[in-house]
Formats: sequence, structure tokens, C-alpha cells
Amino acid sequence: MVDVEIVGAGPNGLAAAVVMARAGLSVRVHEAAATIGGGSRSLDLMERDHLHDVCSAVHPMALASPFFRAFELSRRIGFAVPDVSFAHPLDGGRAGVAHRSMERTVAGLGVDGEAYRRLVQPLSDREQAILAFTLNHVVRIPKKPGAALRFALSVLDQGLPTWNRRFRTDEAKALVTGVMAHPVGTLPSLTGAGAGLVLNLLAHTVGWPIPVGGSQAIADALALDVTRHGGELVTGSRIGTLAEVSGARAVLLDVAPTTFQAMARGRLTGPYRRALEAFTYGNAACKVDFILSGPVPWTHPDLRRAGTAHLGGTREEIVAGEKQVNQGVHPDSPYVLLSQPSSFDPTRSPGGRHTLWTYCHVPHGSTRDMAEAVTSQIERFAPGFRDVIVRTHTTTASDLEAYNANYVGGDFSSGAVNLRQIVARPVPSIRPWATPLQGVYLCSQSTPPGPGVHGMAGFNAAKLALRREFGLPVPDLGL
Repeated sequence: MVDVEIVGAGPNGLAAAVVMARAGLSVRVHEAAATIGGGSRSLDLMERDHLHDVCSAVHPMALASPFFRAFELSRRIGFAVPDVSFAHPLDGGRAGVAHRSMERTVAGLGVDGEAYRRLVQPLSDREQAILAFTLNHVVRIPKKPGAALRFALSVLDQGLPTWNRRFRTDEAKALVTGVMAHPVGTLPSLTGAGAGLVLNLLAHTVGWPIPVGGSQAIADALALDVTRHGGELVTGSRIGTLAEVSGARAVLLDVAPTTFQAMARGRLTGPYRRALEAFTYGNAACKVDFILSGPVPWTHPDLRRAGTAHLGGTREEIVAGEKQVNQGVHPDSPYVLLSQPSSFDPTRSPGGRHTLWTYCHVPHGSTRDMAEAVTSQIERFAPGFRDVIVRTHTTTASDLEAYNANYVGGDFSSGAVNLRQIVARPVPSIRPWATPLQGVYLCSQSTPPGPGVHGMAGFNAAKLALRREFGLPVPDLGL
């Protein structure tokens, strides 16, 4: 028997395992797949020595989240941090460009530069306080209410229909819109603005780093720490019921609420069961990976220096495309999130070739291959892109769910990101990681703070379980 059983070896399950193992407890982690990683897994999808990130690719939270800072992840693995955090091309060779340097960003936005500074600089200046608020459960009194208020006012500025009053140019509007479209949903929205502004502020602090050797490096660093502290990782171990892990004093589940309900086999009753049944899943993504014979031939030169690009045209075009997805329609001109890791990490592909990571938003449960629509959107801003394509690999929304049961219907956020589920994720509670079952905790991104590779859901659940089940403090996590 072990003290702690953990189901799921994604970033949150591994973060929980790190905390528990360092506290001196015996820990066993079960992963249904043949390899660990979940949303931080890297594979040769098409050809040998061409490394692709299967899910997440760009990781500002890996340098910024309280858990990863305490874990000192930046001392354990390498990161390439592009000078251009993200960029947004427009027709006619124009682009909005978010340099790590605020001054360069402001200068490039022309008449809207100072308006952009007034929106983002106060948030970047309060990075740690804002992250402490947003990367936890919002149903609590913030430790630094001034920073939380500043953030809330900025969210209102860009999350309401009056969002066009701040900027005059397409470049500034598109630059901010692209990052706010990361969560799937209609725009403008308060949740989109909140998520986007957090990512936006990080563009000018830690930047948007790319892990050297792939996102798998993050999972591997966590796993190595678990085993060094006596923990055990078991791959190919699919846990179907809680009875299979009932011998432990604490069970932490890096699973979606639907999976938890199935594992509980009728033990969840009353208001908690009904709250889980009310939890909803959002729209989805279709991912398209490319092997290229050379770099993307962007029209705007700054796109070649950007680790991440948001494609889809103007603010109005992106709003229209996201509205179509919300109506169950596959857009002809989709919003595309793109990362070009091999431009900054030469370990990703050999011989002058490049790997390119993209996805677009699609309706929940979609089975449509969006490779042609994604290719056309890239070609729009990089004429000649088709000529450098060697191979493509599509993962539809339904394929995403088959890859990871937490991505219900292809929802890579493991639950819709909306106002209701900011408060009730997955249930309304001041301690949403706890369940009515003794010693059983949820630690997936279906719990606060929600989606992203930050480890905080696992960290929060582990801290609660340590205190409740073992009466132990949080251990030191650093090297």
C-alpha cells in the first residue's frame, strides 16, 4: 500500500505527485497512456527526428506560475524566449507585434502605442500579485486587492461591447484580440479578456518561452523529481474505478468530472452529483502539424522572430469566426493559433527543416479535418507557404478526445471557460478540489485555476490533501 495514489500523469497530476513525494509520503502515479505528459507530451508524429508538441507548445506559465517558480523549473530545463512574444499579421503586409520590450511594442503601434501601454503596463508591473489572484480560486479575498482591482478594471475595458473605444488602428485591436481568443468562445467576453490579459502581461515580463527539446521536457522534469523522492510512475495503467486505488489515504485525480463520475460508480449523490452533471464542456480545436522544408515565408519580417502568431485577420473577422464556431459552424476563415518552435530550438528538426504547430477552433465533437482551411489562412499572410510544406498531420477534435479523455468533445480546456465555471469549476465551493468522498480530490484543469500548463490545480489539491489527510505543511520544492 502507498500513502497517495494519483491518477493521470499530466502536468497537474505530476505537480501533485512532486508535492506529496517531497513531503515524505509514498506516492504512486498511474498513467493510462504508454508515456507520461498528458498536455505536455512531444512525439515524432510523422518522421523520425522531427519533434512535435502534441498539445501545449508555448509556456509563459512555466516561468511565471507560483508552482513552477517554487519548483525552479527554469533551472531544470532550457527555454528559448523569443524577442517577439506574439504577433498578429494583417492583409497588406501589416502586423501588430508584441515585443518583450514594451518600448518597442509601443513604438510599433504608432498612434495606439500609448493606449496599449496604459492597458498592459500596469498589469505587467503587478505580475506576481495578479498571478497570485488569477492562478487560484477567485472565490476568496485577494491578498493584494489593489492589483486585483486594477486587473478587474482592465478586464471590463476589453471584455464588454465597448472594447473598441480604446484603440483606433486595426493593428492594436487585432493584437489584443488574438490573445483574448485563446479560450474558445464568443468575443468580447469577460473570461476571454481575463485569460488574454494574463497572457498579454506576461509577454512583457517572462515572455512566451519555448521549452528546448519539446514540452515533454516539462513533464520529464516533474517525473524525475517524483522518482528522486521515492515516488513511482506506472504507465499503461488505466484506473477504471476508485476501488482500484482505495488502499491509499489520499487519492488525487487528474481527470475530468465525467471520468470521476464513472470511476465513483454511483457513490456521488445529492447536490454534488447534480453540480457535476451541470458542468459543461466547450467547443474544441482541430490541430494541424506541419513539416516544412524551410521557414514560413511571412510577408511581415517581425513574424519570423515571433514564437507565436495569431491568424485570422482583423478584430471583426476573428469575432465573426468565433461566433460561427459557437453556432456549430466550421468557419472558412478560422482563427489560427500558430507556433514555430524550430525557429528557436534547433533540436526540433534536422537539416534546415522546420516543424510548425497550429490549431484552429471548431465546434464541440467535430470530426472535420481543417488542414486546408489552416493552410489557406497561413498562405494569406505568408505567400508561398504551400511550397515549403513537406508533410501534414491532422488531429481532429474527436481525435483529441481519443488521445486524452479529459478533452471531452475535443475541449482542450476540460470544461467551458465562462463566468459560471470560473466560480463553479467544477462545483460551487470554496475548496473545489475536495470531493464528498473521504480522501478523494480532483486536481485536473477542470478545477481552479482552469486550463494551462501551470501545475497550480495539482499544487492546490495537494496542499489541501496534505493538510487534511496528513496534517503536513507544504514542503520546499526547489533544487
